[in-house]
Amino acid sequence: MYRIVTVCTGNICRSPMAELMLTHAFAKAGMAGDVVVDSAGTTDWEAGRPIDERAATKLTELGIESHLHRARRFEPGWYRERHLILALDLDHYRELRSEAPNDDARDRIHLLREFDPSTTDTDLEELGIYDPWYGDASDFEATWRMVDAAVDGVVRYVRNELDADGSDG
Repeated sequence: MYRIVTVCTGNICRSPMAELMLTHAFAKAGMAGDVVVDSAGTTDWEAGRPIDERAATKLTELGIESHLHRARRFEPGWYRERHLILALDLDHYRELRSEAPNDDARDRIHLLREFDPSTTDTDLEELGIYDPWYGDASDFEATWRMVDAAVDGVVRYVRNELDADGSDG
């Protein structure tokens, strides 16, 4: 089973949107039995809380259920257990990399937008997804657009990873 975790600050806006959108995309790609996606925050500020209503509303428009989500903090053991760690903003990326126990774990940490084909030549500083929590519905729409632009790239990347693992042995 290939395991992915998406990470933002409180795990109530960006990372659960990315988690659920990726889960939906892997199911549509026929990979639901091969890939598990979950999410977490770099803090425990929102632990136990549901997804932000504005994020839930956007996901519902897409036919994606989010009512079961509960925020939680990233656990250090996940550096070993997750094949791909997707940070939603640059501060999450830097924090995760600085706390990673070794180079192997650091190599599995990426900014989600690295997988957006329109950002291939973009400076790392430009790849973050700002926190929509401080805004309104239009900010959640912008978050959705940025996550959505990266989803197919993540699916392709994971498919290639799984194909490579299958051919090795």
